[in-house]
Amino acid sequence: MRDLADQITWVVVADGEKALIFVNDDTPEQPFLNVISKEKIDNPPTREQAANRRGRFNDGGADGAHRSAVADTDWHEFEKERFAKDFAETLNKAAMNNKFDHLVLFAPPQALGRLRKEFHKEVEQRLAFTVDSDLTNHPVEEIEKHLVRANKEEAAGETLV
Repeated sequence: MRDLADQITWVVVADGEKALIFVNDDTPEQPFLNVISKEKIDNPPTREQAANRRGRFNDGGADGAHRSAVADTDWHEFEKERFAKDFAETLNKAAMNNKFDHLVLFAPPQALGRLRKEFHKEVEQRLAFTVDSDLTNHPVEEIEKHLVRANKEEAAGETLV
């Protein structure tokens, strides 16, 4: 690890379809966030991604009159899971290459869960804290305010997530 003064903090703001990686070029008390990476997927609703109608099958019986629908794959959710896996891999590689010393992650609960299950132990060790909050469409100044508040709560020992 680098000297304390030279340590690098990444702040990640993510949801199931978009992720922003910022580097904090100032202090936790007065952050100055600069975007170093943006990732986004085009993920239309399942109804626009499915090529066919849902399948049906015969439940049996001599007359074959009783038929049931087969559940269709939720392609929208599938893409969110794939995005989380790919983005977690980006963070895993960055941690393994010592691109950051500390990581702060803002994401809604479902996205947090998807990401955390894919994190390598190197990311887990550098994860300062996570915050259950969707800030992907907020301006940088607003994200900086949330970061200051979260840092204060973390320092005070309050549970963030």
